[in-house]
Amino acid sequence: MIRWIWAFLDRPAQRFDDCATFWSTVTATQLSARRGANDEFLTLMPEPALFAEAGVKMQAVTGLGGVHLDLDVDDIPAAVRAALDLDAELVANHPDYAVLRSPGGQMFCLTPSGRPKGTPAPAVRAPDGRMSRLDRVCLDIGPTDYDAEAGFWKSLTGWEFRHGRSPEFAWLRPAEQLPVHLSLRRLGEDRPASAHVDVSAGDIDATAAWHQSLGATLVRRHEHSIVLSDPGDARYCVIARDPNGI
Repeated sequence: MIRWIWAFLDRPAQRFDDCATFWSTVTATQLSARRGANDEFLTLMPEPALFAEAGVKMQAVTGLGGVHLDLDVDDIPAAVRAALDLDAELVANHPDYAVLRSPGGQMFCLTPSGRPKGTPAPAVRAPDGRMSRLDRVCLDIGPTDYDAEAGFWKSLTGWEFRHGRSPEFAWLRPAEQLPVHLSLRRLGEDRPASAHVDVSAGDIDATAAWHQSLGATLVRRHEHSIVLSDPGDARYCVIARDPNGI
């Protein structure tokens, strides 16, 4: 059973500070102390007065970066065996966590559950009063791999699977209150699976404009979403969805 899920934003080391400032601002969080052998990790911490638990971490990496998932579980060896039985690949097995790759190529980690988690952070109020929340990781999957990859994540999480209003989208929603849900997007071309984050917003135009004022760049507009890139050139989406609906 997945006790908690983390959206892990991997960002280029040379732009990491700008990315950390950007994501801290748009999620109304504080940057934790840096940790790791090279001070490469940090957590976006909700304001203490909210009595809420963090759900987003960041890592400075070489190369372009991206997004991966950390899944907190009670028994890491058992979870690794279950993932391998579902055709995942073990990339690294550390004493206190494991790094794996899904059948389609998406990296994720199995991490110790630790202390019980509480309530996810609430939606964020922008300076103009509009609400938004980073609440999903979208898995981008090529058409050839889609059925196998979707089946893998359905089985691994045990979450409810639902089709979206567009045929290329589906959702995985946990029964428990967790900070991040998953969506699955069927791409129009084959390539290894990857991921990006989605920000739910009541007003996508206002939220996108706020993000652009903080250093994001507009990529394209759709009817119900806006694609942006952050200061590290990583793409993400602002989605027309109730940010209080997690």
